[in-house]
Order: sequence, then structure tokens, then C-alpha cells
Amino acid sequence: MGTLGSVVLDCADPEQLAAFYQQVTGWPVTYRSESYVFIGEGPVRIGFQRVGGYRSPHWPEAGSRARLDFTVLELGPAVAALLATGASRPEPQVDGERGVTLLDPAGHPFRLAVPD
Repeated sequence: MGTLGSVVLDCADPEQLAAFYQQVTGWPVTYRSESYVFIGEGPVRIGFQRVGGYRSPHWPEAGSRARLDFTVLELGPAVAALLATGASRPEPQVDGERGVTLLDPAGHPFRLAVPD
């Protein structure tokens, strides 16, 4: 069958969102065009697609949606660093002490969690 090559997020500004996720992952830009920016390391990439009239999802509403989950060694410092680079922390939080859901600058939810 197939293998996962990328996850693509819609947004108004691909450059801005790629720069934010570079802070999260440390990954380099691997592709850039007028409508797309991809970052990645290894076989999987995250892409950011320019969509005219983009409207961000609303937390915690909206039915099914995807989110990216990232593992961090220390939750507090990682959350603080990402809040300083443009993330926001929505309420309510439902992850308990092991994880935190944040919103990226385009409003997409993503989760930081410590390893099991």
C-alpha cells in the first residue's frame, strides 16, 4: 500500500506557520513555493498550504479534526517557549498533568506531552 509522506495544514500564511513549527520541531524547510511550504527531517514532512479566506478552527468546538502530537522531555519549558513564539493556550484543558493542548498562530490545535 502506501506510506505517510506528509501532513498538510491549511492556513493564510504558509511562511509564518512553517516558521512556527520549525520552532516546535527544529526541522528545516524542504520545499517552498508561492502556495506551499514544507518542513521535515526524514521520511515525514509537515506542509502548510495557503488557502484564500482561511478561517481557523474554534476550540474546543468543531466536530472531528486532526491535531499534531509532539513529545517533549519537560512540559513547562516547552509550553513557555511556544507561548513566547506565538502559540496560545485555550481553555478548557483536558489533557491532565501529562500533556497540554495549544493552538498554533493559525488556530490549529496541537498537543505537547511528556513520554510515557
